[in-house]
Amino acid sequence: MAWEEDDQAIYTVVVNHEEQYSIWPNYKELPNGWRAVGKTGLKPECLTYINEVWTDMRPLSLRKQMAEADASRKKVSGRTARDAYGERPAVPQT
Repeated sequence: MAWEEDDQAIYTVVVNHEEQYSIWPNYKELPNGWRAVGKTGLKPECLTYINEVWTDMRPLSLRKQMAEADASRKKVSGRTARDAYGERPAVPQT
């Protein structure tokens, strides 16, 4: 029998500033940069909770950066080159 199968420790679900989740033994002090989210229980219960709430694995900073880039692309795509870049588009010479 593996030691994990006999694990009766109580865990706390924790999250960091990048909204990444983990579990931490309830009897230990939380490490710096992590905060409890309010869910405690056996390891399988905590991991099930994380699986349900952590649906986007990208760090928060990356999600924000991607959202800003997407908003910027949408803003530019609806404008002419002159509006977007302050210049006239190139006209082919005949």
